[in-house]
Amino acid sequence: MSSASATPVNRLHTALSKPGKLLSIYFTAGFPRLEDTVPILRELEAAGADLVEIGLPFSDPLADGPTIQQSSTEALHNGMTTARLFEQLEGIRREVSLPLILMGYFNPVLQFGVEAFCRRCAEVGIDGLILPDLPLDSYEREYRPILERYGLSMVFLISPQTSNARIRQIDDASDSFIYMVSSASTTGVQKGFGTAQQAYFERIESLGLQHPQLVGFGIGDADSFRAATTHAKGAIIGSAFIRLLREEGVAGIRSFIKKIRP
Repeated sequence: MSSASATPVNRLHTALSKPGKLLSIYFTAGFPRLEDTVPILRELEAAGADLVEIGLPFSDPLADGPTIQQSSTEALHNGMTTARLFEQLEGIRREVSLPLILMGYFNPVLQFGVEAFCRRCAEVGIDGLILPDLPLDSYEREYRPILERYGLSMVFLISPQTSNARIRQIDDASDSFIYMVSSASTTGVQKGFGTAQQAYFERIESLGLQHPQLVGFGIGDADSFRAATTHAKGAIIGSAFIRLLREEGVAGIRSFIKKIRP
């Protein structure tokens, strides 16, 4: 069975069990052009990315820095909607084997209908969701059975301020990886990692969690990728990739990935 036709959980778990460090790329659906979603995914697969987070644009993206906020605004102006994204992803599994995760805010999911949203995710071959503003207790109390019904992994965020007890709770609720926010700042703001971040990375590694961690926020080149993955399974690049798309478009993707991980 090819990875493209495997079950959703298998695609994500297969990627996470690969040797070496993983590179995850975030981009905003509908940016820079409305119809760029599938071409970007094709290029990311060809370039050697390990997994992809597709951002659902939202009008009030509180945790996002200016680069991703602006891409979200432009995507909405381009006409991107949740329904349009699902239409674009129809048949993507005939072309792309990479694990695909939808990342966004809970409000659009609620408006679409949680079960309807999860059903469409399963139909087009989405593997997981990242919804930073959905509280863990709400997920476990109300939504976990729905995601499990449709074979979707929920990915939770931790930060340097998250207590060890809370991190273990999140680890218990997870079934793929943990998104390790490198700092308390918004995306795309910090440059590099200081001693506080390194201590945080070491603290999380020392907990011996069940699930691997991918570091996000502040990664945009080979050096920051290497630093972020010293104590974690992988790293996530968002704002730097959005800037690449703005400046060079889809044509610049392969050279960008090669610079991150030669």
